[in-house]
Amino acid sequence: MKSELAPLLLSHIKPGNRVIIASYTAHDVPLKMLEMGLLPGNEILVKRFAPMLDPIHVEVGGYDLALRREEAALIVVREIEISEVSV
Repeated sequence: MKSELAPLLLSHIKPGNRVIIASYTAHDVPLKMLEMGLLPGNEILVKRFAPMLDPIHVEVGGYDLALRREEAALIVVREIEISEVSV
């Protein structure tokens, strides 16, 4: 029997880790997130959390972004395989 794993959300990724956007938890993703380059297949580097863990400082597509924790919780990610790491 195959067990279902809970989706890995961007809001749970520790600073210093790189992930790839897999999908979203909501069907109506805010347009501003798509305009900022938060598209499936794009790589994200989690840089740091603010002192109260909100917002989250990330890098995507060469740009630094600050995301609210509730926005980051909409983004389902997957860990990057060694062969996928961009330099």
